Amino acid sequence: MIKAHPLHGPNKLKLGVFSTNADGGLAITDVPERWTAGWQDNLTAAQIADRAGLEFMLPIARWRGFGGRNKVREWSFETFTWAAALSVATQRIGLFMTVHVPLVHPLYAAKALATVDHISQGRAGLNIVCGWNPKEFGMFGTPLVEKGYEQAAEWIEILERLYASSEPLDYEGIYYRLKEAVSRPASLQVPRPVTMNAAFGGPGRDFAAAHCDYLFTTFSEMGDAGKHVADIGERADKAGRKVGVYTVAHVVCRPTMEEAQTYYKRYAVDLADHEAVDAHMAGKKEFSQSHDAHAYDRYRQRFAGGAGTYPLIGTPETIAADMAAISGHGYQGIALSFVNYTQELPYFCDHVLPLLRQAGLRGSGPPIPV
Repeated sequence: MIKAHPLHGPNKLKLGVFSTNADGGLAITDVPERWTAGWQDNLTAAQIADRAGLEFMLPIARWRGFGGRNKVREWSFETFTWAAALSVATQRIGLFMTVHVPLVHPLYAAKALATVDHISQGRAGLNIVCGWNPKEFGMFGTPLVEKGYEQAAEWIEILERLYASSEPLDYEGIYYRLKEAVSRPASLQVPRPVTMNAAFGGPGRDFAAAHCDYLFTTFSEMGDAGKHVADIGERADKAGRKVGVYTVAHVVCRPTMEEAQTYYKRYAVDLADHEAVDAHMAGKKEFSQSHDAHAYDRYRQRFAGGAGTYPLIGTPETIAADMAAISGHGYQGIALSFVNYTQELPYFCDHVLPLLRQAGLRGSGPPIPV
């Protein structure tokens, strides 16, 4: 019998590492230590997080970058093979795959996802996204789907039915037609691996409320963080379900506040890749509903620093306090990004995790240091 997935574990505040599979991570910067997403660095970051007792590794799905001097995020590892490889090099951490629904057929996804779930002994997870970048979809000769989450509902229904059915599956929907489809083995997790969706707009949140275990959302101000949890809770209640809410943050953790703020300005203002920042913000603003509308005008540094996510900038004490506040607003977890994961994760784990344990947000965990 497999153990519970790490996202179902006892820690009140779950933590994960976000976007190591892509060039730059979430940062759009020219600093020489910027993340280049080489395989060995991905492996090292995953093993640091695994030893520290973090709950998950979450990749982004990118097929095309945002230009600029570094062609930021043009280099990225495909997420099924990335997760499969990391699963044999780690012991406890959950490994997610991020899938653009319109670009990956559910029959293929069911087979690939179950494969990773078996390799990892039940640690696989699925991040379901519908996509927002028309240039990426153009590479496949596929237009953006007007009702992407309607398609996603069929997609996840097919995947679950493939796992549950002992007989070949016929399916007639608006977006998919399958004839005598089978997918064996089924996933170890029942009825399917842990699912999440990253959504800010209403259709995405309604999809997550009806079909996912967890939803990732952003917020601009700490004072507004709780309203998103309440909104998602109301949508899940209407669907007769419970959905955990997570958020995303970029981290600069240093011994002093001055050091943290100086470095944040250096990489996200002075040495930001401004051409790529402009391209990223313009595309997000026009095609994605991932942020508050005013965020694009007020928080340019956050887009260079971490794709518009919330900044955790400061000392271990101030960052732990901010994370406690996020938990207090009802968030069950946070996905974290850094300028350089292998250089910065050890300090974060050594100095912030003990404070979170003292605050009652995490259990004893593996020995520190990592």
